[in-house]
Amino acid sequence: MIDFRSDTVTRPTAEMREAMASAEVGDDVYGDDPTINSLQAYAAERMGFEAALFTATGTQANLLAIMGHCSRGDEYLCGQSAHNYRYEGGGAAVLGSVQPQPIENEPDGSIDLDKAKAAIKADDFHFAITRLLSLENTIGGRVLSLDYQQQARAFCNDRGLLLHLDGARVFNAAVKSNCDVTEITRLYDSVSVCLSKGLGAPVGSLLLGSKAFIERATRLRKMVGGGMRQAGILAAAGRIALEQGPLRLFEDHENAEHLSAGLAKIPELEIDPDSTQTNIVYARCRAGKASQLKDFLAEQGILITAGNPIRFVTHRDVSRQDVDTLLSAIRQFYPS
Repeated sequence: MIDFRSDTVTRPTAEMREAMASAEVGDDVYGDDPTINSLQAYAAERMGFEAALFTATGTQANLLAIMGHCSRGDEYLCGQSAHNYRYEGGGAAVLGSVQPQPIENEPDGSIDLDKAKAAIKADDFHFAITRLLSLENTIGGRVLSLDYQQQARAFCNDRGLLLHLDGARVFNAAVKSNCDVTEITRLYDSVSVCLSKGLGAPVGSLLLGSKAFIERATRLRKMVGGGMRQAGILAAAGRIALEQGPLRLFEDHENAEHLSAGLAKIPELEIDPDSTQTNIVYARCRAGKASQLKDFLAEQGILITAGNPIRFVTHRDVSRQDVDTLLSAIRQFYPS
């Protein structure tokens, strides 16, 4: 099957499988898994932080970040479309007793900082205490500009807020921004990075921050059941993903651009090719046949997620030929 549903579907490479099979392991709850320790040390150095923590998922990394920065009854500001608000089971509120204050995202994925300012609660015991601003980059495949992120850093400094980045696809953002990832990460108090999306690892994310923050996050990870024992088997693949994965993300972006251009030539689909910035492509079905298209493509050995709009995601296991196969199949569907 050719799978365009998400970049989470990538399979580990032969090199990853070999590294996993031969990984030196220990008990990470005791802190003595050498492969995990090596990954965490490398990640912290690579991304410009004092320390890093290997987590099971991006959802867990974001949860630990919010709980690490905020206490019970505190509040964090985030986008209405933010993953850690809409798609992570309400964990910050349910497990951390931290109140989310969502703000409508702008068309470019940013949060209007004037609206964020208005959302900060007064120093009054009627209100939750606003502690944190959480941004996402990329968000829906869109890239936050470096200038905007610098403004967000200054905004938080001026108002005594901490700044977290849900950077699940931050390396995609760095590639599109033509900068080293540290030009982005240096602006934040904490960053989460997913190893199992475009970077290609089978499992795992990282949370990065100061040494004291990561020590607190490690305690919280244990609390929410995140102690994974001999997880160096997973970290071995994560190290390869972090070292090698960013080097080829431009291929995913080029394939997404090619897909966008091809979809724009199909009258039954509505798409603005210029809106495709990284590896995520959105198109609306003018005829309202997204579900039928999904079923038709599945019969051709192609998987998509039917929605309004339809989302297509390119990744390491999708080639230029696969994109052309998808476009050909879509053209076959609509005349029928």
